[in-house]
Amino acid sequence: MAASHEKTSSELRKVLILKPPNVFLVHENLFCQRFHFVKAWESPLPTNQFLSTYAQSIEALFCSSLTCITADILSLLPTLRLVVTSSVGVDHIDLNECRRRGIKVANTAEVFTDDVADIAVGLLIDVLRKISAADKFVRAGLWSSEFPLGYKLGGKRVGIVGLGSIGLQVAKRLEAFGCIVSYNSRTKKPSVSFPHYADPRELALNSDVLVICCALTDQTYHMINKEVLSALGKQGFIVNVARGAIVDEKELVRCLVQGEIAGAGLEVFADEPNVPDVLLELNNVVLSPHRGVYTEESFWDSYELISGNLESFFCNKPLLTPVLDE
Repeated sequence: MAASHEKTSSELRKVLILKPPNVFLVHENLFCQRFHFVKAWESPLPTNQFLSTYAQSIEALFCSSLTCITADILSLLPTLRLVVTSSVGVDHIDLNECRRRGIKVANTAEVFTDDVADIAVGLLIDVLRKISAADKFVRAGLWSSEFPLGYKLGGKRVGIVGLGSIGLQVAKRLEAFGCIVSYNSRTKKPSVSFPHYADPRELALNSDVLVICCALTDQTYHMINKEVLSALGKQGFIVNVARGAIVDEKELVRCLVQGEIAGAGLEVFADEPNVPDVLLELNNVVLSPHRGVYTEESFWDSYELISGNLESFFCNKPLLTPVLDE
């Protein structure tokens, strides 16, 4: 019992943060009541020097999707045993290196599923009905001018790329609007009745809209390329709420500028926070700053889950939402 109490004492419950996740900033007081955070971003030292000087005994690291946890970073943390991310995706973490070093990894699992599905549908409605463009129109005093026609959502053939928990919730919402749903994934899911396309190009050929919901991996990098966008066609729309690099962004911009697809709703970008300048000028594109999960409810749930994973780790209990648990 004494050893267990010693391990969970506040002095040993140290958690390293390189850059503060937004959920940490929102609930910092509550987090700091439970753990001692080593805040690298507050130091004037370069990251490598800070880690070499102050983080040699750190066992846990807390990050967001905007902080890359590379093999080089991990090599400077010889006692690290846990990485907790405030995101669902883990493409910013070198999982192979974590596995090699025996470092556990936990994410936020399905905390943000509904929020991401909501923003996907919101972006689609916005770009089809030209809501953001109409807002600019009214603010510019152009009420009496001719405004271009939008598009009906009901009846649209929507292809969902990646029918995981988020993709399924997007499908559920769009079915309620009368959309015809199909999907692309590596394997057909026997539990759903939607038509399955193993090839994203075939999905695009049979869709009016593509909604990107899959994880970023070596296999999905630039999966939405020139061929897929050409198959989607001049009347087609694309919504991306996954990761920017799943889409060949340069090709997407070219297709939008040249009218080879009709429009896009983009929550994510290839080189965040940098957005191609040309996208800022297009009225057939709706842009969102990768903030689709920013709701009070989900930030609270995320705080509780992240804290729960840290508590479980420091108490030698199983992680609540393990990605790697070895």
